[in-house]
Amino acid sequence: MHWKDIAQTTIIGSENDTMSFPEAVKRLIEAGLDGYSVDLRGATRSFYRPDGEVAVLPTAPVGVPVAERFDTEAIRQSIRKAQMQTPGYTYKGFCNEAAKAGCAGYIVSFIGRRVLYFGRNGDTHTEFFPAAT
Repeated sequence: MHWKDIAQTTIIGSENDTMSFPEAVKRLIEAGLDGYSVDLRGATRSFYRPDGEVAVLPTAPVGVPVAERFDTEAIRQSIRKAQMQTPGYTYKGFCNEAAKAGCAGYIVSFIGRRVLYFGRNGDTHTEFFPAAT
């Protein structure tokens, strides 16, 4: 399967809640990607390869506007719910909570094993991938 098809599959899987974040990361790394970014305002996900090739793919729009104030603690709480696989907590729910907390998007770095969340005002929060168990 071509890397762009794999990227599209991860979007569909996250939006349909049939693919976890760790599974998506695994598939994208195996496809040779360095990382990706999510634009919650523009409803796109950009996938990056080490050779400079990029694919920008559409995503489902977030159902709420991105708040002006960046609330780091609210974003951390949303991340924890996702990590704990809280029953009934969906990717769409995560995106809505993140937007309400002022998160305009995030950058996932496979090389750095972290996610950088950023707000409309330029504030950021870095979340490192959980250690493998």
